[in-house]
Amino acid sequence: MKEEMTYTAAFEELKEIVDQLENDSISVDELTEKMKRATVLMKICRDKLTKTEEEVNKTIAELT
Repeated sequence: MKEEMTYTAAFEELKEIVDQLENDSISVDELTEKMKRATVLMKICRDKLTKTEEEVNKTIAELT
C-alpha cells in the first residue's frame, strides 16, 4: 500500500522545484518531468488544505 504524502513534505518538495526553476538549475530535459511533479504536489497541497478547512468548519459548527 502506498503511503500518503504529508502536506509538509509535498510543500517542501514543491519549494525545491521552484528554487531550481528560479535558479535555472533544471535542464531542458528535466523540465517536463519537474513540471509534472510540481502539478502533482500542488494537487496534494490543495487537497489537504481543502480537507483541513472542511474539518475546521465542521468543528466550529459543532461548537456553535
